[in-house]
Amino acid sequence: MNVVAIIQARTNSTRLPNKVFYKLKGKCLLEHVVLRLKPSRKLNNIVIASTTNPNDDKVEQLANLMGIECYRGSEFNVLDRYYQTAIKYNADIIVRITADDPFKDYRIVDNAIEILEDGRYDFVCNNNPASFPEGLDVEVMTFSALEDSYLNAISDFQKEHVTQYIHQNKLKFKLFNIELDNNRSENRWTIDTIEDFNFASQVYENLYSENQIFLTEQIFQLIEDYPELKLINSSIPKSEMYKTI
Repeated sequence: MNVVAIIQARTNSTRLPNKVFYKLKGKCLLEHVVLRLKPSRKLNNIVIASTTNPNDDKVEQLANLMGIECYRGSEFNVLDRYYQTAIKYNADIIVRITADDPFKDYRIVDNAIEILEDGRYDFVCNNNPASFPEGLDVEVMTFSALEDSYLNAISDFQKEHVTQYIHQNKLKFKLFNIELDNNRSENRWTIDTIEDFNFASQVYENLYSENQIFLTEQIFQLIEDYPELKLINSSIPKSEMYKTI
């Protein structure tokens, strides 16, 4: 089975343009996302899926510098972009990754892939219902589930958010949702606003090391030791996708 992580990345973010190039400890946000996936035992390939918009030339340039493949497709039909990327790289299993999550944990990703493979699921996630911090989302699907979505998605929302067709048509697919015993979904560990970036900067300032990936438990411990950190972006509402699922 060829397992491919596809990282969707573009510069024209509505709320925080060029955020994928914002720097944490000297590296771009997109670089950190890639580096945090690389220790995975289950991924065969990591690919960046960007757009044909000329503004995203620099996304492809950064991918080249990192030695990561980059596919460029539709700017707003992200589902089409994923489907075309999956075809190009012969993906049997696709892991959806967003480029604004600098706290991704490769162990959570590997666990989701293992569950999908062992249980022969079509789709495995940890956000329906959500119990992980927003930003630790994982969504893993078979190529056939992605293709079904691609062929049948109708709404712009489904096409923009890739997996929404699956979430909204649960009876068509064999699904599994990973849940924490202790719900931590009130934590916001993604980057959509400058407050989110300020929170991430503080975490990286305290935990980042050039030679070792810091893990989820260390972030929770840091917040426990310094609870004021959680207040930095606590006023930012959850994403529309979280509200819709």
